[in-house]
Amino acid sequence: MEIAKLGEFGLIDRLTKDIEIKNTSTHRGVGDDCAVLGYPETEVLVTTDMLMEGVHFDLTYIDLQHLGYKSAMVNISDIFAMNGTPRQMTVSLALSKRFNVEDLELFYSGLRMACDRWNIDIVGGDTTSSLTGLAISITCIGEARKEDIVYRSGAHDTDLVCVSGDLGAAYMGLQLLEREKIVYYQQIDDLNKKIKEAKADGTYEQKREMFNQQWNIVKDFQPEFSGKEYLLQRQLKPEARGDIIENLKEANIQPTAMMDISDGLSSEILHICKQSKTGCRIYEKNIPIDYQTAVMAEELNMNVTTCALNGGEDYELLFTIPIGDYEKIQEVEGVKVIGHITKPELGTMLVTRDDQEMELTAQGWNPLKSK
Repeated sequence: MEIAKLGEFGLIDRLTKDIEIKNTSTHRGVGDDCAVLGYPETEVLVTTDMLMEGVHFDLTYIDLQHLGYKSAMVNISDIFAMNGTPRQMTVSLALSKRFNVEDLELFYSGLRMACDRWNIDIVGGDTTSSLTGLAISITCIGEARKEDIVYRSGAHDTDLVCVSGDLGAAYMGLQLLEREKIVYYQQIDDLNKKIKEAKADGTYEQKREMFNQQWNIVKDFQPEFSGKEYLLQRQLKPEARGDIIENLKEANIQPTAMMDISDGLSSEILHICKQSKTGCRIYEKNIPIDYQTAVMAEELNMNVTTCALNGGEDYELLFTIPIGDYEKIQEVEGVKVIGHITKPELGTMLVTRDDQEMELTAQGWNPLKSK
């Protein structure tokens, strides 16, 4: 169905008609000029992300349901990174004419799957037209007690640096998808050259056969993903680590500084050190790396530590805790101590496996940086 058949408000009604309110702080959701939220005794957390087709995602290899899920999760992750609880979300989309109603229903099914995972209410947004593709803007609203909020600026000398999960897998998943995309388009390009050569003197039957071959490439192409499913999951379906927040609370551990790893470990630890006015030592041997990540890095002739430091899109939690909580953190599943905070004059260093010190540099994702 063409979106024009429903119009803006008809589309909104169709996508949001059966949304049920889950949070008492949501007084009014979709349907009025504004959502109405009530937070009488708590702090309100607000985060916004914009995702642009061709910059942040490629519809060649991510379907709209996964895109909806990922778009929600990257915002939910920011609320958890402040030690908060996500409650509401607004969703704004700019669409080109190549999208239809069913496409948007797929996107919303993924979006709602992510929101249902963490009991989040979709309370509004906007839709408009686009001349260049798909643009997504999502705002997530959360809450936290004032004393529970964790900023980037709270790290102190001797604090331990911890990270959840493993790093570099999402980046390796992206490299895998890009490799297979190149193979896919190379096959089509090769056939297009043959078609072009046949245009001058080829028969109708020859041309028709070549076009049939081209369609079969598109229809039957099978990328080489066997044994690398975890990497694809990490890239296409990231998970916000609210489970780690819950585990830390159960262990009675209050992080002193925290953020999520969206742009790469090196960039994020430098943010914490800058805001906290400290230095750090990160130990290469302690950085958690999955086996599939290591295998893929070797296959592509890439340094796996560089991928873990600079890849980004892991959406794991990077946080610091007092050194006195060392024994407690050892009992928290899915968390590893990777270093410690130092005085600022000692610098921000990576300690290599052979005990050499290298200065950490922010080489992670930066869409506005000149190349």
